[in-house]
This record gives sequence, structure tokens and C-alpha cells, in this order.
Amino acid sequence: MAIVGAGQTAFGDFPEKGVKELFAEAYFEMLKSVDKGLDPAMIEAAYLGCLSAGGGFQLGQLAPLLLGYVGLPHVPAVRLENACASGGFALYAAVCAVASGHFKVVLAGGVEKMRDLSGQKGRYWLGVSGDTEYERLAGCTFAGIYALMANRYMFEYGLTRRQLSLVAVKNHRHAVANPKAQFRRAVTLEEAMEGPMVAHPLNIWDCSPTSDGAALVLICSAELAREFTDRPVYVAGFGAAGDYLALHDRADITKLRAARKAARAAYERAGLGPGDIDLAEVHDCFTIAELLAYEDLGFCEEGKAARLLEEGHTSFGGRLPVNVSGGLKAKGHPLGATGCGQACEIFAQLRGQAVEPSRQVPGAEIALSHNVGGSGGTATVFIYRGGS
Repeated sequence: MAIVGAGQTAFGDFPEKGVKELFAEAYFEMLKSVDKGLDPAMIEAAYLGCLSAGGGFQLGQLAPLLLGYVGLPHVPAVRLENACASGGFALYAAVCAVASGHFKVVLAGGVEKMRDLSGQKGRYWLGVSGDTEYERLAGCTFAGIYALMANRYMFEYGLTRRQLSLVAVKNHRHAVANPKAQFRRAVTLEEAMEGPMVAHPLNIWDCSPTSDGAALVLICSAELAREFTDRPVYVAGFGAAGDYLALHDRADITKLRAARKAARAAYERAGLGPGDIDLAEVHDCFTIAELLAYEDLGFCEEGKAARLLEEGHTSFGGRLPVNVSGGLKAKGHPLGATGCGQACEIFAQLRGQAVEPSRQVPGAEIALSHNVGGSGGTATVFIYRGGS
């Protein structure tokens, strides 16, 4: 399978745009990115990730609504929901559909409209990504869930408040050069450590924002890829997995077993390992989540994630740049669009087309994206190989 086109909106706060307008913006950018042109009539199916579309707007048949809006009313389209991994599972469904041989050209994407919700309603929609009965209704917020994970990791491995803040500092620094990012401003370590507390030990700088946005990628069979572009990006490996939704059901809350299982499947399919990855986009909904990802993806040993970060290995210019887009933390996190937004970033990077040259990872040939649903109840991992 190959990605031959990609498009996404900027992520942020767009009160003048609804889900239709956001989707259309990403769709037409995707069309322009297909070097040799695309006849939209070739698109055989579409899979779109979305959690709430603005607190429940048009959840019934949202996908056909959006396809019709861009002139594709006859394309069979379905909305997928798997919390924050909705976009990743849309991509997974599209890749599986093409891999099966049933379809040759498929659209995968996601859209979310979050900034028009009240704070209370936004917290509700985020909260339902966990166990509603035993977590949300018991008073635990989404930040509170990851705070529990962070506290346990600190207890077991000696992680410090300063090291958590270094994740935010790095990702905000990366986002400065990304024109699609929601927060294009650097943050000092002092600022990141002294932000208002949200759920101890996580302060406001440890938390990704709510965002509006959309992202789309065009998937086709490897045999067709060169008909669309001379620089396809191949999906070399992919995996998806699940786990218990509630933290209290898990044996260890310092590991996301769904992510580990998905990563193993992706590495096995690609015939590659963690040491082969040149750059990665990982799911840093909270700063602790990025550190857990380093270990879940095999980038370092358990308990050594902070060292990998502190030594600069995951910064731009390091041996394994992570979240050069700014990640969810600074690029933004429109839930349903996030997984495909990661694929859009990697598509540009592996084709040497990062919009700002100052953030193009030199010589990158193999990349990975990692998209987590909620606190780890679901996860997808993809491995990509440049085709130039």
C-alpha cells in the first residue's frame, strides 16, 4: 500500500468554520498534492475518524454528509470512532481495505470541531473516552487519568517534574516552524514547570489543547502508486490492538499494552525494528504519554525514557526526532483528525517537502506514527518507507 496524497487544515480555533468547511479544506489540499493528478471518480471508499463533531453534531451519517459536500456523494463512506485514535483506526481500515484487494484507491481521514464547546461539555466528551461508569462518573477527568499514570511512573522510575516539562519545551520548540500548528511559540523550561496545576503532577503545559481541524490521506495499492506520483510513501507495516479501558483493570499502568502489541505487529509486517526508525510522530496528549511511547515503541529500555529525551536524541537534529510537527501538545489535537494528521506530516517529511526547510529531517527514509485512544484502550502504529 502507498500514500500518494495528503492534506490537512491548520489545527486551532476556527469559529468561522464548521466540520464541512474543515473537511473540504483538507480534501482539496489533498487533491493538489497528488503530483500527476487524481480523478475523484477513482476513489472507491472513504473511512473518516470523528469522536463528536462538535458535541454530537450530525453523528448519524457524518461521513456521507462530508463526502457529498466535496462532490463525492456516491462513494461508500463510514465514520469510525475510537476516541483519540479515531483517525488512526480510519487509516487502519483504509490500509486493510486496500491490502485485502477489495479496493484499490481509498480515502482515510478525520475531522473534529472542538473549540465551539463549553469547557464543561468538552470535558464530558473527553471523559467518555475512558470507563464512563467507574472513571468519569466517579469524578476523574482525562487529565486525572494520565496524572495517575504519571505519578506511578515517577514512583517506579524516579521521573522528575523537570523531565516532564522537557517534553513540552521540545515540542513547542518544534512547532514554531510548523505553519499548521496551533501553538507556534517556544516555551522556556521555567514557564513549563510553573504553569497552573491541572491534575498533579500535570500542569497546563503538560496537556494538549482542544482543537478544530481535519486531515486526509489517499491510499492506493503499491502497483498503482506511480500512476499518481513519482514519490509515493509506502505503508511498510501496520498494527492495531486494544486493552482494558479502565486503569483499575490493568496489571501495570506505566505501560500501554495496546501500543506495544500494535508496534510489534507493525515492526513484524515491515521486517524492521525500533533501531531502523528515522523519525516518529507519537501520541503526546500529555507529556507523560510521550515518555511512555518511547518505551512502548522500543526506542529505549523501561525507565530510560527521560534519559533519551534529556540527551537530545528525540529533538530535531537528534538520532530519532520525535514530534517535529509539535505533536499533539503544540501542533494540536482535533481528536478524530490526529492519527491522519500524523500521516500527513510523515508524507511531507519522507518526500522532503516539509513546508519550512528549518524543520525538514535530513535523510529520513523510514518513519513511524503512533495514535492512542483514550488512556490506551486502543492504539494503532504505522511504519512508512519513502519511495523516491
